[in-house]
Amino acid sequence: MTLRLIPDQFLHHFPSSNLKNPKKFKKISKISSNFSKLHEIKTSKQLPSSTSLLHNRVVNDEFIKNRFHSIRTRVSGNDAQSFRAESSLSEETEFRTPSFLEFITSERVKVVSMVGLALALCNADRVVMSVAIVPLSLVHGWSRSFSGIVQSSFLWGYLLSPIAGGALVDYYGGKVVMAWGVALWSMATFLTPWAAETSLLVLLAMRVLLGIAEGVALPSMNNMISRWFPQTERSRAVGIAMGGFQLGNVIGLTLAPILMSRGGIFGPFVIFGLSGMLWVLVWVSATSSTPSRHPQISKYELEYILNKGQKSVLPSIEKKKRPKTDKVIPPFRRLLSKAPTWALISANAMHSWGYFVILSWMPIYFNTIYHVDLRQAAWFSAVPWTMMAVLGYFAGVLSDMLIQNGTDVTLTRKIMQSIGFLGPAVALLGLIAAKTPAIASAWLAVAVGLKSFSHSGFLVNFQEIAPQYAGVLHGMSNTAGTFAAIIGTVGAGFFVEMIGSFRGFLLLTSFLYFLSALIWLTFATGERVNFGESSK
Repeated sequence: MTLRLIPDQFLHHFPSSNLKNPKKFKKISKISSNFSKLHEIKTSKQLPSSTSLLHNRVVNDEFIKNRFHSIRTRVSGNDAQSFRAESSLSEETEFRTPSFLEFITSERVKVVSMVGLALALCNADRVVMSVAIVPLSLVHGWSRSFSGIVQSSFLWGYLLSPIAGGALVDYYGGKVVMAWGVALWSMATFLTPWAAETSLLVLLAMRVLLGIAEGVALPSMNNMISRWFPQTERSRAVGIAMGGFQLGNVIGLTLAPILMSRGGIFGPFVIFGLSGMLWVLVWVSATSSTPSRHPQISKYELEYILNKGQKSVLPSIEKKKRPKTDKVIPPFRRLLSKAPTWALISANAMHSWGYFVILSWMPIYFNTIYHVDLRQAAWFSAVPWTMMAVLGYFAGVLSDMLIQNGTDVTLTRKIMQSIGFLGPAVALLGLIAAKTPAIASAWLAVAVGLKSFSHSGFLVNFQEIAPQYAGVLHGMSNTAGTFAAIIGTVGAGFFVEMIGSFRGFLLLTSFLYFLSALIWLTFATGERVNFGESSK
């Protein structure tokens, strides 16, 4: 009896399994009945001709057929999955890749440019001491090893904040944490002249405060990029931000001697400190933590960011589903139980070792080995950082292109990181053999420039393996990197005093680059790692 409620011409639209299922059969029967009543009402209210009646029937029958086909699609579990997959695919393909002009003028690029400017100030504030340490050592009679201690005092503070700063970034977002960080390190930079005139202890304390504040910069950068950029643009976004980071070296190393010659030893500290305070005012008023909160972003750009994968990596969305304690207390044991975590820690440690050794000691290296004056030494050691900024963006574009063209993410990260470590390892050997400052500067430019490929290797890997813990994971690897930087910066001074050779220390650094590249190639991955349970 019940089967007669369903017109015979509609039965072939449904699998027999659905008709045997009481719940699904009841739903189908009800819909069929509703459509039949609708058809009867329409035909009873009108007195159409036979031709019009035939036309209406064909239209109604076709409508009902399509409607029933849609219902069947939802009823079948396998068909429903394919339907969602096709819908998702259509949403992805309808957003074309923006042109270069559209990309560089977008709001997301303006945001990452502001991040890059903050990182430029970050590095400029820290490298001023690399230039000022030479006249300060002469004034106060500091030895080579004690000069290394003064420079490394920044790293003592930098050692304390990355893990806590990374957790704060995961909790509050990159905008708030970056604003507080820039404000604090700019204040520490501005007060450095007063601290140096007061006592050595106060000077060291101010350098420690500088390090504490700057420890949140890179985790904040990573957080902002993950929120504002889809994965296919993330490497070039890091290239833009880290380009600013390297230009900070150029600004600090080139402008500091000029400002010191006109405003005294502490002139650069005052100028850079005030510049940071101005940046904070612009950052707070002109940016937002997420694209959806930005008042000036276009509808197209917002939909492009969200539909190109942003929704799957936004920490703020994922963390709403977890208890608040998960945000405050990260699962350190589980994070450290995975080999990809240690690959990141090793890569960051070696990157920081090489970076801070070159940053802290190259002015003194050129002054000692090639006997050039301070202004020339600053130019020789600043040129490589310009190369790093340029090649860093190129590496980001290349990395994004590889992924867009179907190259495996893990393979892409390993290629980029291998260039970023093996390149400097070979170039440092050329630097050791250089006979003139011009050739030495060229080899140093190659070493530092190729080092920027690491930004498209380990530096964008945090969000890929653990988007929900990216901040704290970045902080953990930064802490390891800071340990390595302290050992390298202080150790270089003692090494030179004991062995009497800068070149021997550069040879050691080259060997460590080779070793770290091997570790990365063995354990790194570009896939998301399951940190839900400890490995046994």
